[in-house]
Amino acid sequence: MEETANPKQRPDRLGEVVEASTDHFMVHCYELYGAPPLGALVRCGAEGPVYGVVGEVATTSIDPGRRPIARGRDEDTEEDIYRNNPQLSRLLRTEFRALVVGHALDGETMRFLAPRPPRIHAFVYSCGADESQAFTSSLDFLTILLSAPVPSPDDVAASFVRQASLCHPDPHGFLVEAGRELAVLLGRDTLRLSGILRRLSP
Repeated sequence: MEETANPKQRPDRLGEVVEASTDHFMVHCYELYGAPPLGALVRCGAEGPVYGVVGEVATTSIDPGRRPIARGRDEDTEEDIYRNNPQLSRLLRTEFRALVVGHALDGETMRFLAPRPPRIHAFVYSCGADESQAFTSSLDFLTILLSAPVPSPDDVAASFVRQASLCHPDPHGFLVEAGRELAVLLGRDTLRLSGILRRLSP
């Protein structure tokens, strides 16, 4: 029997908020390995949406006391492991941490922390090109990414800027503008600035 699509399913809906604070929210993805890439812009909440940038992604066991075990000794490919062990999709989960970089208030986009965190179980969506272009028309929030409490905030910032540039009519011009903004924010830390700018190079 051919499987019919769920009419409520949306390809841009990634998962739900399972932990939230004013500076970040954790998202449990509906699909295993279904997290967007590091630096991607996402949105959650129906009223007064909150915007976040993916700062960390992890796939772990549903049971924190049980680590996954090796299963591929007799398999030819990684795909074979999952095909022959369908229970893995129920034993593992993919989550990502989104760093809050803005929110909407009365129809206006604010590029700073929201006054309240998103609700638990709020739907989380990936932002399309038009929405990303509109949000990145100002880079006032870059300082939030540069000071984010994640393993490598510089990689997050660089990944975000690279992806955002592709949403603009002039990607190179956007990268130049972002580089100037980074130079203002990190002018006294030339080593860090140089490292980020190298990550922005094609």
